[in-house]
Amino acid sequence: MSKSDTGGTSAQEDPEDELELLGWFHNGLSRHATEALLLSNGKDGSYLLRKSHEGPNCYALSVRAKDSVKHFQVTRSGTTYTFGFNEFRSIKEFVSHFANEPLLGSETGTIIVLKCPYPREVEEPSIYESVHVHTVMHSGRTENDLVANAASLGTKEGYLIKQGAIIKNWKTRWFTLNRNELKYFKDKMCAEPIRTLDLMECTGIQFDYSQEKVNCF
Repeated sequence: MSKSDTGGTSAQEDPEDELELLGWFHNGLSRHATEALLLSNGKDGSYLLRKSHEGPNCYALSVRAKDSVKHFQVTRSGTTYTFGFNEFRSIKEFVSHFANEPLLGSETGTIIVLKCPYPREVEEPSIYESVHVHTVMHSGRTENDLVANAASLGTKEGYLIKQGAIIKNWKTRWFTLNRNELKYFKDKMCAEPIRTLDLMECTGIQFDYSQEKVNCF
């Protein structure tokens, strides 16, 4: 009979429950929601830990680096956490590492300082506007007409130089990135895109050093 059967040793804690006690672990937050949250309400160096869709023991450390958000993989095996080149035997060791404000070097060569964790629960001010006028316009619509709708969160937009598919000359185009859709337009004032690229179909991105242009891919 084992010690646990006799009550001499308590059962090992579930690592998932252990992470729930971590104030900056956001269990149900998606990648896109994380980017929107850190860009709108975080600051340079803000970071959080969240579940990753890669697998049951995979997590992602999302960090705001100036005007973008970088994502780094964290894996768990039992109570051991692997992050970068380091292994941590417990959640306590893992958290202590971040208390020292570690530096991260991304694939692009950018150095990121992990400054402050972004909490799962953020206190909101209890300030409300007083209602002085309340009436209706009698539009004739019913509750069936109340369809919730909003534009996708725009992650990035700006001008890029693109090479033509047939005529291999370079032209400046206006690009927008909304969730998994990359669109480019003739210029910023055009309403209809020249083409829309579904990034879900993208299997990889590779730098092209043959064009003698900076950041060409």
